[in-house]
Amino acid sequence: MKKNLGKIALVVVPLVFAVILLYPTYKASQLEKKEKEAFAEAAKANNSEDSLAIMDNFYKVYGEALASAKRNRLKLGLDLRGGMYVTLEVDIARLIVESAQSEAIDDIFNEVVQKTISDQKNSDAPVIDIFLKNFDAIARPKGKTLLNYFETHDFRDVSEDAIIKRLHSNADQAIDQAQEVIRQRIDQYGVSEPNIQKSGARRIVLELPGVQNRDEMMSLLQTTARLEFHLVRNNETIVRAFSRIDKYLHEQNKRKQGIEIAEEVQNDTTVTETVTATETVETAEANIDNTVENDTVNQTAEAGKPNPNNPYEGLSDEEARKRYLEDHPFTTLFSTFYYQGTGDHQQLVNFGYIGDEIPEGNYMFRIDKDSIVKFNLLLQRPDIKVFLPIDLIIAIDAKPDQRLLRQANVEIFDFYALKREPELTGDVIVDARATFDPTTNAPVVSMQMNSDGAESWARITGANVGKRIAIVLDDRVYSAPNVINKISGGNSQITGMANAEEAHLLEIVLKAGALKAPIQIIEERVVGPSLGQDSIDSGVMASLAAALLVVLFMLLYYSSAGAVADIAVLINVTLILAVLAALGGTLTLPGIAGIILTMGMAVDANVLIFERIREELARGRSMRAAIDDGFAKAMRAIIDTNLTTFIVAVILYYFGTGPIQGFALTLLIGVLGTLFTGVFVSKALIELFVSKTGSMSFGQPKIKLSTNI
Repeated sequence: MKKNLGKIALVVVPLVFAVILLYPTYKASQLEKKEKEAFAEAAKANNSEDSLAIMDNFYKVYGEALASAKRNRLKLGLDLRGGMYVTLEVDIARLIVESAQSEAIDDIFNEVVQKTISDQKNSDAPVIDIFLKNFDAIARPKGKTLLNYFETHDFRDVSEDAIIKRLHSNADQAIDQAQEVIRQRIDQYGVSEPNIQKSGARRIVLELPGVQNRDEMMSLLQTTARLEFHLVRNNETIVRAFSRIDKYLHEQNKRKQGIEIAEEVQNDTTVTETVTATETVETAEANIDNTVENDTVNQTAEAGKPNPNNPYEGLSDEEARKRYLEDHPFTTLFSTFYYQGTGDHQQLVNFGYIGDEIPEGNYMFRIDKDSIVKFNLLLQRPDIKVFLPIDLIIAIDAKPDQRLLRQANVEIFDFYALKREPELTGDVIVDARATFDPTTNAPVVSMQMNSDGAESWARITGANVGKRIAIVLDDRVYSAPNVINKISGGNSQITGMANAEEAHLLEIVLKAGALKAPIQIIEERVVGPSLGQDSIDSGVMASLAAALLVVLFMLLYYSSAGAVADIAVLINVTLILAVLAALGGTLTLPGIAGIILTMGMAVDANVLIFERIREELARGRSMRAAIDDGFAKAMRAIIDTNLTTFIVAVILYYFGTGPIQGFALTLLIGVLGTLFTGVFVSKALIELFVSKTGSMSFGQPKIKLSTNI
C-alpha cells in the first residue's frame, strides 16, 4: 500500500484541488437562487420599507458569502449568460482639433483633419501618427508647422517634438479617461462582473453581463463626463440631519412593532462603546495607525458627558449594543469621526450621535462597501430627503481607501456632504500632470486653468482657506484636498496621494475637463438570456455527445485501458474548469469548443501510449516492461504534438480578442492538463490497476504478468 501512496496522491490531489476551486461556483449558483427568491418576496411586499427590510435581511445573512463566491467562481461569457457587448471608439481626431488654438485653425488645418478622419477608417495605426503624416504632406508644403496651430505650455521647450509628445500623451490620456469614466458609470449602474478593456490604439470593448435595457445603457455611455468642484460641508449641520434620520427611522420601526413612543425622543448620551456597522473598519484603522491618544479619548468623553437618564445604564454590553443599533438604524451604516484641535495636532476619534450636544467642527464619514446600497436607497426615499439640507448633496468616493484595502483587505469609502451647486466646472482646466514633489518625492498633481478659471479659482480658494474642495466626476469624489492658501494664476498643486497610481488616476479625472474626446459607439449587440441559455444547452449537449463518443470508442477499442483513459480525460476537463476559475477567466462558447478539442487531444496521447504498449506486448515483453517502454517511447510524439498546439494557442491568445481569446485560453490550459493527465495520471491509474488485478487489457486478450510489479 505504501509504495502505491504516491500514485494514489497523483490522482486524488488534483481532484481535491479542482473541487476546492470549483466549490465557489456551486455555492454562488445556490445563493443566487436564494437571492432571486428574496427579490420575489420583496416585490410582493406592501411597501418599500418592508421590501428594503427583506433584502437587507438577505444580505445581512448571505451578502458576504455571496460576494465572496461571486469573486471566486467560474465566470460565464455573454454568449452563455446573456448581456450586452459594446465597442467604443474615442474620437482622437476631435481631440486634435480641441487641442489646437481655436483662433489659429484655418482651411489648411481642416483639410489635414478631414484627410485624417478619412484615412483612420481603413487603418489601425494611431490617429496621431496618421495626422502627422497628413500634416507633412498637406500643410508643410504650404509653409505651415505645428507651432502655427499648437501651444507648447512649456516655454523652456518650444519645439515641434514637444508638441508631438504632448499630442501622443493626450491621446493616451483620452483613452484612459474614457475607460475610467465608463468604469465608474458601469459600477454605479450595478452591472456585476463587467469586462472593460482597451482594444488597439483607440477602442474600448465592454462586455456587460445581464444588461438587457439597450437604450438606457446607450444613454449612460454617451453622456458627456461632468467634472465639477464642490465645497465640502462635513460639519455639525449634516451630523444633526443624520441624527434626525435616526430618530425618524427609529420611530417608524417602533410603530411597526405596535409600540407607543413619546412625541419627543430624549437625546440621551451615547453608549460607552459606540457600535457601528463598520466596527471592523475601526479595528482595522486602529491596527494600521494607532494614533488616538488617551487624552483624546478623554476629550471625547468630555464632549458627551454622561446623562443621568442614560437608557443603556445597567444593560450588559450585548444588550447595550443591540439597543444602540435599534436606536440608530441609519448612522450605524457608517462610521463618523470628529476632528479635534487645529493645525498639525488634529486627532481623529470616533464620535457618537448625541443629538443637541453635537459640537461644531469638522467630521469625516466612512462606509464599508456592503452598506453602500442600503445607504443610497435610504437617501433616495422622499421621506428621508426632507431631513437633509436642501443646499447639500451626498457624494461617495470613487475608490476605496487604498491603505485599508492593501493592509486590512477591506473596502472602505469616504463620503461627503457637498454644497449642491458647483463652484467651478472642468471646462476651465487646460492641463493636468502627475509628477513628484522634488523636495519630498511624494506624488503630486499639477493643475493648470485658463484665464477665466484662474480668476474664479483665486476667488474660491481665497474665500475658503482651511476648507476642503471636492473634485467630482460623474457624482463620485476622486479627491477632496484642503485649501492651504489663496491660489492665484490658475496653477495649483494637489498633494496627499497614496502612490503614483492614485496621482495618475487624478490626472486622468482632471483631464476629463481638459480633453474633449467624445466617445462613439461603433458596434453593439445584445444577447438575450434565452439565447444565452440556448447556447449553454447546446454547449453542454455538444460536450456530452463528444465525451460519450470518446468514452465509447476508448472502451470498445482499448477495453479496461480505455476506461483509464476516460477517467484521465474527465479529470483533465475538471482541472481545466478549476484552473479557469482560479485565474479569474471567463468560460465562453468558443471556450467550450476548446474543451471539446482538448478531450480529443487528451485521448490521442493515450492512443499513442496504448499502441506502443500493444507493440511491446506483441513482441513478448513483460507487462511492466511493456508499460514502461510504451510510455517512454510515446513521450516524444506526445510532447511534439502538444507543443505545436500550445504555440498556436499562445499566438491566438496574444493576437486575438474576445471569443478567440476564450478558445485559446481553454486550449492552453487543456494542453498542459493533457500532458499531466494523459501521461502521469494515466500511468498511475494503470499501475494501480495492474498491481491489484495482476493484468490489464489494452484491446487484445489479457496477458498475465511474467514479472511482479
